[in-house]
Amino acid sequence: MRQPSSLKAIAIVLSLVLSSLVFLTPTPPVLADTAFQPMFIASIFSFSGKRPTNLGVKDGKLGTCPSSPNCVSSNSSDEQHKIEPLTYQGDGKAAFEKLKSIIASIESAKMIQAETHYLYAEFTSKLMGFVDDVEFYLDENAGIIQVRSASRLGQSDLGVNRKRIEDIRTKFNA
Repeated sequence: MRQPSSLKAIAIVLSLVLSSLVFLTPTPPVLADTAFQPMFIASIFSFSGKRPTNLGVKDGKLGTCPSSPNCVSSNSSDEQHKIEPLTYQGDGKAAFEKLKSIIASIESAKMIQAETHYLYAEFTSKLMGFVDDVEFYLDENAGIIQVRSASRLGQSDLGVNRKRIEDIRTKFNA
């Protein structure tokens, strides 16, 4: 009997192969203006995974990253996972409200939990429906906003989590 992780791996490979065929096969003119466009068909194959249970603030800090390279955290000490926290001048609560507005404006983001000092959002990729868990914690004592962005599935994210945080940082600092 196969282990559940083996079955997941087989399902992922099979879905990738099937979705690749969708993009390599031209859309017949009859179906050109219907819901059977490649993006629609690819969206059928969703890799959202299960929402982690280890999120949140513990002892005044967001979590670090697992050993897989598809995560960044301002609380990680190793270079592969380390990313700088967001910094702000002035009122921390106002800065955090600005951050919430930025996240709300991102189409792929869905805010799951938004509190005075903590924000948790899920970011879903358009293709294949991969979900990343992104957290922010306003640490007013340190004058920073801690960040953590992690993929739920797989090993490599091709730098997506780091790029996302840097894009948010650019908007936040504008």
